[in-house]
Amino acid sequence: MTAPSVAVVLIGRNEGDRLIAALAALPNDVSRAVYVDSGSSDGSIDAARRANVDVVELDLTRPFTAARARNEGVAHLLESGERPDFLQFIDGDCALQPNWVYDALAAMAADPKCAVVCGRRRERFPDASIYNWLVDREWNTPIGPTKACGGDALIRLTAFEEVGGFPADMIAGEEPEMCVRMRQSGWNITRIDAEMTLHDAAITRFSQWWNRARRAGHAYAEGAFRHGAPPERHKIAEMRRALMWGIGIPFIIILGALVVTPWALLGVLIWPLQVIRQILKGRPVAEAIFQTLGKFPETQGVIDFHLKRLRGGPSELIEYK
Repeated sequence: MTAPSVAVVLIGRNEGDRLIAALAALPNDVSRAVYVDSGSSDGSIDAARRANVDVVELDLTRPFTAARARNEGVAHLLESGERPDFLQFIDGDCALQPNWVYDALAAMAADPKCAVVCGRRRERFPDASIYNWLVDREWNTPIGPTKACGGDALIRLTAFEEVGGFPADMIAGEEPEMCVRMRQSGWNITRIDAEMTLHDAAITRFSQWWNRARRAGHAYAEGAFRHGAPPERHKIAEMRRALMWGIGIPFIIILGALVVTPWALLGVLIWPLQVIRQILKGRPVAEAIFQTLGKFPETQGVIDFHLKRLRGGPSELIEYK
């Protein structure tokens, strides 16, 4: 039997040295690789061409999304050469680990109904900032059957085509959304205990962290809007937690202080108590603080999505780099 073929779809926008590292880490034995650029101005396109990979430049007249970039990368692969069996997606701020593709293909071979295999994503510089450290903690997810993957994953082409790929109009949360449709079609998603990618969040400022959390809230809201109905209830719990801590409890405290008694303002103690509760459950202090604080930008993201939806306009990218 011939070995399965794997093609790489690498996407990026002004990733600079991170993209160069991603290109250098591409496996030698993949069938083809394509880099899809979303309007970079830092020489990314030239770097990709020097690495001898195909380059697709997205049409500047249409809104950019990572989902659209991935879809157009796949379309280019299918139009320009032989069909691969599998697609390895990778973001331009990540670099594949040497043995990842072999480990992922083994997992695919073990389950013919497996559509997506993902593994361990780790931060390249977790000690560079508290924010990078928090992101590295975020990547530590359970191994085994799972509901969703992130931007780095090996995906079976037949499953990808069956569900129509990524939702091109989503600015965030497009990978879990596609996985919902895959699971509804009878496919499996799995995360294996194998090193997959090194990621460089490059977050050094509080404003970057805030925007990243706001983008997560936007993804919760749109995911719930698309697939929040039973039995899936996609992202409903995450959205409700954000709204409860970010707007519900503050509203109750302020209303209580205005209508009942100024002593109601003592309700603000619920946030430090929540931090203490998480610490007692085993979270590091810094993570407990930022997990609690993060509900405010997440709430902002939820509101952003619904305001734009009601106005009928397209959602704009929420970038943090």
